[in-house]
Amino acid sequence: MNPRLLRLYPAGFRRAFGDEMAEAYREATEGAGPVTRLREAGDIVAHALRLRLGVGSAHRGGRLFAAAAPFALAATGAHAAFLLASTLNLAYVTGRPDFETPLGYAINGFHLLTLIGAVVALSGRFAVGARTTFAGAAGTATCLVIAVLPGALDMPLEHLAHLVPPLAIAALPLLCPPDLHPPCRIRTTTGLLALLLWTPLSVVLLALLDAGGFGMIVLWRFAVTVLAALALAGRPALSGIRTTGRFALASAPFLVLGHFAGVVGEDTALPCLALLAATALALRLWRRRRSNTAGHA
Repeated sequence: MNPRLLRLYPAGFRRAFGDEMAEAYREATEGAGPVTRLREAGDIVAHALRLRLGVGSAHRGGRLFAAAAPFALAATGAHAAFLLASTLNLAYVTGRPDFETPLGYAINGFHLLTLIGAVVALSGRFAVGARTTFAGAAGTATCLVIAVLPGALDMPLEHLAHLVPPLAIAALPLLCPPDLHPPCRIRTTTGLLALLLWTPLSVVLLALLDAGGFGMIVLWRFAVTVLAALALAGRPALSGIRTTGRFALASAPFLVLGHFAGVVGEDTALPCLALLAATALALRLWRRRRSNTAGHA
């Protein structure tokens, strides 16, 4: 192993496991190509960073991020689906897309990449899905930064501050320790392909339903995408929410991205908080019921 990589680890960890890490890296990269070496080096950097930040699987922070990761992915994917559906809805209603520029197409392409990444991660391919989700969010942020450069689209520079929270939420799942990744929900390649085919179709359907006189409001459109993402996360994600801190960290992405979607505001903040309180109570009762059932068994 490159000594510079090993120095990324805390001194105590290097003394205890440095030789083992170097041997494992040597075996993994022996005869391997540059892509494999780069991937192994990236894994080492990420592992060292988690240890430095105290978010490994043996740390409370690591378990906290592991519990919140599926919900950060669900919120990010739901937000991307909401933005895509809203854009398609406006194009359908007006008959003229407002994104007919290279930058506009790129932004929507990155929204789709973010959504696909979240679906892949929540279905069980967590590592590649989480990285794809973050890549999509980072691509969107990059496009919006380009949009405010001199001579580009007219957007106040202070709006750049709005790029940080969605990007931070998309990055949160990357802090989940690998040995605490959520279990695989869809095990077959056929099932995953079917889900990936249905995902963009459902976004288009959501956009067209709103344009067809069904009276679907913006709040409802966001709620549909959130419920679909939570359904994909499933019971394993809910079972990981055992403390108030975990519930708060899992709920925050929905509130933050709901605000950026124009759903959570002064008029809707109180109902949203009441809904979260009711959800927390329901989860607590559900966990108590499960524990009682297990005790009687």
